Order: sequence, then C-alpha cells, then structure tokens
Amino acid sequence: MSKLKSVLGVALGIVIAMPQSGVASSHREAPITALDHTADITDFYAFVSYDHPDRVTFILNVDPFLQPSNGPNYFPFDPNVLYEIKLDNNQSAKAEVKVQFRFTTEVRAPGVFTGFVGAGNGISSPANSPAPVPPGTPIVPPAITSLDGPGSAGLSLRQTYTVTAEVGGYKYNLTNRDGSLLFAVPSNVGPRTMPNYDALARQGIYHDLEAKSGNTTVMSDVSVFAGTVADPFFIDLGAAFDSFNFRPSAGGGVMTSAQDKNDHLNTAPNAVSGFNVNTIAIEVPIKYLTSDFQVHSAKDPKGTIGAWATTSRPQITIRRSPRPTQSEGSFYQVQRFGNPLVNELVIGTGSKDRWSMEEPINDAQFASFDLDPLIARVFNAVYGINVPPAPRLDLLPLVTYAAPIAPKGTPAGPIADLLRLNTGVPPTPYANRSRLGLIAGDPAGFPNGRRVTDDVVDIAARVVGAGVLSPGYNVSPNNLIGDGVNATDVPTQETFPYVHFAYSGRDSRHIDASEVGCGEQPTGASSTSGEPANQGGNTTCPVN
Repeated sequence: MSKLKSVLGVALGIVIAMPQSGVASSHREAPITALDHTADITDFYAFVSYDHPDRVTFILNVDPFLQPSNGPNYFPFDPNVLYEIKLDNNQSAKAEVKVQFRFTTEVRAPGVFTGFVGAGNGISSPANSPAPVPPGTPIVPPAITSLDGPGSAGLSLRQTYTVTAEVGGYKYNLTNRDGSLLFAVPSNVGPRTMPNYDALARQGIYHDLEAKSGNTTVMSDVSVFAGTVADPFFIDLGAAFDSFNFRPSAGGGVMTSAQDKNDHLNTAPNAVSGFNVNTIAIEVPIKYLTSDFQVHSAKDPKGTIGAWATTSRPQITIRRSPRPTQSEGSFYQVQRFGNPLVNELVIGTGSKDRWSMEEPINDAQFASFDLDPLIARVFNAVYGINVPPAPRLDLLPLVTYAAPIAPKGTPAGPIADLLRLNTGVPPTPYANRSRLGLIAGDPAGFPNGRRVTDDVVDIAARVVGAGVLSPGYNVSPNNLIGDGVNATDVPTQETFPYVHFAYSGRDSRHIDASEVGCGEQPTGASSTSGEPANQGGNTTCPVN
C-alpha cells in the first residue's frame, strides 16, 4: 500500500478500533494485500521527467519492507502476477492505454544453495580439499559484475521480463531495438558478491525500447527499469502506531515553521530506512499518452491524464513442485493504486478489499467516504483543530478532473480515484522543488502527479485531515501538521529511474528510535554512491 499510513492512518485505527491486521504495517492497507505481499502495491508515482520535460515517468513499487539481508532467495518479482500501469486520457475513468509487465524466473545453478554467489576472480578448492573434490576445482564463481554474459556466472536466480503496451485495443510488445532481453536487477547481496552494485544496477536501465506493427513504429524512445531498490517512502511509523506518540523534537505532530521549511532535515526517525522494495519504472514520451497523440500546454484539457496501477492473478494457480507452477483462467485484480491516500486513509476497513478489486469507474459507490472523511473528524477530536464541514468538496480534485490540476474546461468525468497529472506543467528544478507540492506553490508536485520526493504523509495530513484546501483552513496549526520526516534517508536520483539503488544486504542497517541526533540530507545529489557509509540512511535520530 502506499505506505502513507501516517498519523492519519493511526488515528483512524484508534478511533474505529480497526483490527490489527488492518494497521500493523505501513504498506498493507487492505486485508487481502496483507496476505499477498508480492501483489501488494506499496506506492505509485507519475510525474513529468525532471530531465526530459517531453516525457512522463511512472514508477510502480511492490512487495513491502524487504530486508536487504534476507537471503537466500531474496525478493524476485512474482511470475504469476500481472503488473499493470493504466491511463485514462479522455476523462472516462477507463484505461485507454495499458502497459503490462510479466516476469520469468530461471535458476541457472540449481545445485547452489543461494540465489547469488561470487567473490573476486573466483575461488577454487584449497590444497586440503576433502575427496572427491581435488585441489584447484572452481568452487565460488567470480563476483557478479554483469546481468548477462561474462561476470554473471554467480547470478543463479535471474529474472527477465516483457513489456506490452495496449492502445486502442491493440497490443504491442516493447523491446530493445537490438532484440536483447530485459533483465531485472537483483537485490544488493553485499560487496563481496556484487563489488560495484551501482554499476550492475545501471545495466538494468534500458533507454531504447520500441514497439512496431509490421514496419510501422507505434512507440519509441521508451525507457524501462525493473529491480530491487531502496524504498523511497519516508515516515515515522513507530511514533504513529504508538497511539499518536509523536516526538517533541518534531513538534509532537505540529511542526515549527523552521522544521516545516527544511525539506531535507528529518527530526524523527524514518521507519522505512534500510528497507528495499521492488520497483518497475517506465519513461514514455508524452505524445503516446494523450488522446490525440500530441503534446499539450498546461491550459489545454487534453494534456491532463489520469493514472493508476494494478496487480492481478490468474483465477486458478496450482503449485506442483518439483514441476512448474500451473496457472489457469483469466486474470483477476488483487489491488489497485491511484492516489497515495484513498484506500488507506479514507475507505473503511470493511470496504477495503472490495475497493481494491473494483475498477475506478465504479468509485461512486464509495463517495460517502470522500464527502465526509472520518479522518478529518479524528483530527478535530485529537488535535482540537477546526476542520471543514461535510460535504468535503475540497477533495474533488482527487476523484475528478478539477482545478488546480486540470485546467478550466476539462470535463470532470466520473468519480474515480486516479492519480491525475497535467503533462503540460514543466518539472520544477531541484533548487525550487518543494516536498509539499501544490499546497506549497510547487505546481509539479502532488497531487499534480506524484514525485519520489513528495512528502505525501504531511500533504495528506493537511489536505484530507486538516482541510487546508478549503477557504479559511490554510492556517496554523492545520498547515503545520507533520511527522517530522521530511525526506528519504538516502538521496534519490535526478535521472531515470530516479530511485536510489538497493541497500546492501551486508552493510545496511535500520535506524532505531532510541538513537540521538539527526543529520541533514545531501542537497543536489543526483546519483547513488554504493558506499557502505551511504547504506542505512540518516545516521541518528532523536528519541525524546
């Protein structure tokens, strides 16, 4: 789930006494996904690419709280799950464009006890090797330096994947121009097995995909990446789930103006620090996403799209080990994800599974949750702040095409949870970017799409809980509510795929709430270093 289980998620759990399975994890927002982690969408992002304003990047993250050291199989994508990114480009709340991802797993060294192994130039058996293995016999292959060919011998558990675009009812395979396979980047096992992990991960970035119909190019210049990365989400989850026990260093839930203005300073521990997640990223030229295959200005209704992600499973799956798993029947949706707050903060637990498996076009049945969100009443009760009365029409931009995201003249369309993005709004330069997005005057930030640096926890707390988009409610303390975690614990990238590569299984660690002192994030960092000192995020954070 969109981990956005912020103070709001906890409050909701406290007030309506939700069962533990509903709030025990910051990713498992619905009972069905709490039991199906490889199909659990943790976050979904859509934004105009920072360095290519003629393109949009979509990032779909799945499988929450991946412990980097948790071998021997680590965390492959699920070959039985259909991962999809869907786009509405004519205000229908239906998918006019789909991009589908399917994974295939191979075990290249079935006799080896772990998925990944390697060291230096390889290690052979020593002089005292017990019979029947003679001295000098290769035992450990060379360190893994490649996803294929020389340097990949130790990469036993390897995944490839396919990308299929569906436009106008027709399906097209997106492939490398040279016909080479697409490899998923494995987890970062450690420096002995993968001595230059960042270089290995960059091999999994493909910039030259195209789709053809006969001799006609249907889509080109598409970039993709799939693999395990550092989870870009950030939240003080421990304080949230300790019955609103937010830390005095973070204002106890209401930050000081100075804390709020510093987009790179964490005054509370990030509970996601040190955890990985599986990511699928794709960058597509805008012209392939709009209804008329043209690029439009921010004032043109044709330039605003709605996006969401889904995971689906076959109707029947039969596990027949040692024979391959057999799947039969049509795919059925397990989860969907648009805005990073609706299912986890607005929809009641008794409706979450149904919501997860519904199509956005049918969201009118859940409208009562949006018009009078219980979470706002929780904020009113717990903090004593004034909140807007029902019906909450200030939340309409989250469920319809409306200002300030869609321009004047855009048909509102049906009530539907879609992550809406005005593709005509250019990306905000790093120096001017705000973690608070639109509510801080940054037009390229959430809820106009969502970037990996957008602080959706604080934004949701203020927009949904405190009603700052309603006239008269954008005042203190409503507009200072936050958890004190303002940034990721390791810098994200400024180029595709924009996320930080995976934490090291050997050298990473998690930040404990009992540690004292919090460091400021590097500013302007545009790539990952792969150094152990960069593994584990902020070195220390206050307990208070």
